[in-house]
Amino acid sequence: MRPPFLRRLLRRVAPVAVLALLAAHPVSAAAAPAASTAAGLQQVTGFGSNPGNLQMFAYTPDDVAPGAPLVVALHGCTQSADAYYAHSGWAEYADLWGFDVVFPQTTAANNPLSCFGWFDTNESTRGAGEAASVVQMVEYAKQTYGSDADRVYVTGLSAGGGMTADLLAAYPDVFAGGSVASGLPAQCATSQLGASACQTGPQALTPAQWGDKVRGSYPGWTGPWPRVAIWQGTADYTVYPANATALRDQWTDVWGIGQTPSSTESMPGGTTRSVYEDASGQPAVETFSVSGMGHGLPVDPGSGDGQCGSTAAYFLDTICSTYHTGVFWGLDEGTPGGTDPGQDPDPDPAACFTATNYAHVEAGRAYTSGGHAYANGSDEDMGLYNLFVTHTLRESPAGHFVIADSGCQAGSS
Repeated sequence: MRPPFLRRLLRRVAPVAVLALLAAHPVSAAAAPAASTAAGLQQVTGFGSNPGNLQMFAYTPDDVAPGAPLVVALHGCTQSADAYYAHSGWAEYADLWGFDVVFPQTTAANNPLSCFGWFDTNESTRGAGEAASVVQMVEYAKQTYGSDADRVYVTGLSAGGGMTADLLAAYPDVFAGGSVASGLPAQCATSQLGASACQTGPQALTPAQWGDKVRGSYPGWTGPWPRVAIWQGTADYTVYPANATALRDQWTDVWGIGQTPSSTESMPGGTTRSVYEDASGQPAVETFSVSGMGHGLPVDPGSGDGQCGSTAAYFLDTICSTYHTGVFWGLDEGTPGGTDPGQDPDPDPAACFTATNYAHVEAGRAYTSGGHAYANGSDEDMGLYNLFVTHTLRESPAGHFVIADSGCQAGSS
């Protein structure tokens, strides 16, 4: 292991190509984050030994009870915890669905462009550096906020996305799921010299070779593995789309499933969603390809169902990735405001509505596009829009419908 003074020196004299990695231009003054609202973003000190020299910020809605999920959200290069809090939409859904959010922050003291060290094995591996600091924040949240240890999730943009993949690989015992936005496969680079090559095009490895990088990050772990969402713009020339393919190959291989999706659908914002199901038929990996989007986190400002966030540098107006990621993780299934530990998180069955696709559309539970009906909120494809196709839709939360045949009480059609 390099001594600390040498590690700091290497960070400061990194090649220009690496310093520019994942952040071609600093955030301009016009893109300053909006003012904190609601319970507000709070800095937390004394969360652990902090070997990675990170700062911890947390958003804890006032009405969230112990036993709620926890989301860890990692900013990109040249960004801050406050920028991610202000623009990503995670605070909005923490209020709506009832969970806490931790926003780790790195600084120029660690990296000249405030990038997380996803490419440095002294920072990105189990028990080391920044990765260990993030896990200490999780432990603090579990002890202080009473966060549910079985429902801890991590997400990140760009360099934060690369660190997210590393954390999922190194700590599958900590994180139940993850979401990588415009990021890199786990352990794509293990040095600063290899980082730039990963950025423009990762190695041509087989799915098994990519999967081995995950399995090698915590030898002996046999599962369960985290469920992983992957977000990527097709016009991203900072972190090339080939990284999303490598991420898909990596995590489908870890799950022991193929690289052919179980289903594919078109979504708002020019987004194509592909689902890769595990042996039980549950989504294990989901990819979201956003047509024409460059480098950034997809957001969709507005007050409608499934909208969130605000635009700024690297926060791009396309689709609310936070909403769809939260649904993928199941965060929408809890009771807003939190649930007492040990109690049924949904004691009253949600309402179900059985009707033809035509009747669902007429009742406002679905909409039409291209001759098909789609469930409001989830955007699930229900098939042809006519009187001859019947579905049962489950509503939870209000205004969000999914195709379901059980688990809720009958409602009027």
